[in-house]
This record gives sequence, structure tokens and C-alpha cells, in this order.
Amino acid sequence: MRFKGSTIFVTGGAGFIGSAVVRHLLRDTHARVVNIDKLTYAANLASLPGSTESLNYTFEKACICEAQVLRRLFEKYQPDAVMNLAAESHVDRSIDGPGEFIQTNIVGTFTILQETLRHWRTLSSEKRDQFRFLHISTDEVFGSLGDEGLFTETTAYAPNSPYSASKASSDHLVRAWRETYELPTLVTNCSNNYGPYHFPEKLIPHMIIKGLAGEPLPVYGDGQNVRDWLFVEDHAKALTLVLERGEVGETYNVGGRNERTNLHVVESICDLLDEVMPAAAGPRRQLINFVADRPGHDRRYAIDATKLETELGWRAEENFETGIAKTVRWYVDEQPWWRAILERGYKVERVGLNQ
Repeated sequence: MRFKGSTIFVTGGAGFIGSAVVRHLLRDTHARVVNIDKLTYAANLASLPGSTESLNYTFEKACICEAQVLRRLFEKYQPDAVMNLAAESHVDRSIDGPGEFIQTNIVGTFTILQETLRHWRTLSSEKRDQFRFLHISTDEVFGSLGDEGLFTETTAYAPNSPYSASKASSDHLVRAWRETYELPTLVTNCSNNYGPYHFPEKLIPHMIIKGLAGEPLPVYGDGQNVRDWLFVEDHAKALTLVLERGEVGETYNVGGRNERTNLHVVESICDLLDEVMPAAAGPRRQLINFVADRPGHDRRYAIDATKLETELGWRAEENFETGIAKTVRWYVDEQPWWRAILERGYKVERVGLNQ
């Protein structure tokens, strides 16, 4: 009976990771979920099939930068926890337009911390002890690794893009509100997520969609940048576990232990597409072309999730091979979901050239 009787705010619940969290909470727990989302270009309520039929689900269109709106929602729903996933997250877009990232990721986090603190102070002593604010962040705040080593919870912050700098700032705000105001916060830093319902601008869905269309597959630089890939549903389960059992004030790294080069990822997608939907023009690997690298492109990320695994008992259920096969199959089978995005005017094209 996990979270029975509890109301959980999920900010950014119509986004990629946020929608996975909402789906998991509605499917596998007894929580009442209030999805708070601004519905920016990357948000999609179609990523929450069946949610509106659930008596445990409510959607509120709102921005986390709007203090008065948040205050009204806190007063209306009296949440027992907040999971803050609302963020601008695409590195390339942060290069071209950093202002939105500063506004949402820093000012928005400050605003929701303030309104959460205001709400928390109105609670009884027992309710205050039970309340949690979980802030979901990224491994990109740690910068770039060399050929060896892993990011741990004590790795120094060294962000290299406007996106990662804005997320690093938000992490520091959360820590400060814990140390200064005693707000019961937790922070998670995750590796690269992938899976169903991923917006087409990100690497894996971008390559799947272009591969299905027989279009060139642009790989940055030499394709040897390394990421640790985490299946989004495994991440969602980790987050609810941290919310439920994590120690207040602590940080937990969430990673899939699946390091792969970007080129390997794209080649795997090509091979899987060739199996599922062979192209008349031949193997899709011939569509791969190398393009100018992203400015400030971190060479390697890799997460050490030992703390989460040993202290809370979490394990990723998918390895990269099983997860990417499920992902490719989903994009092939669920084409109406992503085609609707393209029909609304989104163009699958390169941004972030710093021009």
C-alpha cells in the first residue's frame, strides 16, 4: 500500500521523465498524483494514456515560476511530498537560448522551494516530519570524466553548458533550503535517460525517427562521446524509492551501468530498425554521417549508483540491449504519438551550433 493516503505533486509531469514517474505512481502505488506542468513544447499529455480516468490523478496547468499559482495549489491539495522534475533540459537549446534555462531551472526552483517551505511551515509537527521535497537533477552538473572513474555523490560540480550550470545552481538552492530552513529535501542526479515517450529532439528518438524516414543520421564529432544509459522506467522506480526511503538531506546518484559511445548507440538503432523494418535502400548504418561537434561537449559521463543500490536496494531492471530494443519497437509501433508532434510544426533538425 505504498503512499496510501498521500498526495504527491509531480512538477513537469507531462515531460519525458515526469510522465514516466506519473505512470509509475498511478500504476504501482496508491498515491494521489497532482501533475503540475506548464505544457511547453516538450510536454505532452498524450504521454499519460488513461490517466484522466484515474480517481487518483489531477492535472494543473501551471509554471513553477508563478508563486501565487503555486500557493493556491498548495492550499488546495495540501500535498505530502513534491517531486520537482520541471526543467528545460536540452543542452543544444541551452546554447542557443540560455535565458529560458536560467528562468525555469533556477528561478523556478527557487520559487517552488519558497512555496513548499511556506506550506511545510503550516503543517503539524507529525506532518512536517513525514513531508519530503525531492529534486531531480542530472549527472551533467559534474562536468566531464576522463577515460576512467565514475561520478559519485561527492564529486565536485563542474558544469560545462548553460543547461548543466542552471541545474547545478538549482541543486545548490535545494541544499541551501535544507541547511538554512530545515526543509526536508533530497536530490538525485541521473545519467542519460531513454525509453518510450521521449521527445524527438533527443539523440535516441531523433535517430529512430530519421532512420525510419531514411534520412541522414548526424553524429557529433567522432561519435566517441560516452554516456551511461538509464531506461526511464527504471529511473521512475528509483525516484519513488528515494522519496519513500531516502534519508533527508542526502543525494543519490541514479545510473544504468550501461556506458556506450554515441556511435555505438546509433549503430545499435540502425541494426534494430533493419531487423524490424528493413529498408529498400539497404542497411541504415550507411546513413550515419559525422557533423560538427557541439560546443563544450562533455566527453564522458558515468554514474556510480552504489549508494542507491546498497542503502535502498534499487537495481536497474533493463540493460542497454533490452532497453534499446524495447524503445525502438515502441517508436515503430506508436508512430501516431511522435507523428503528432511533427505535425504540430516541430522540425527534427540540428540546433546548438552557437552561431
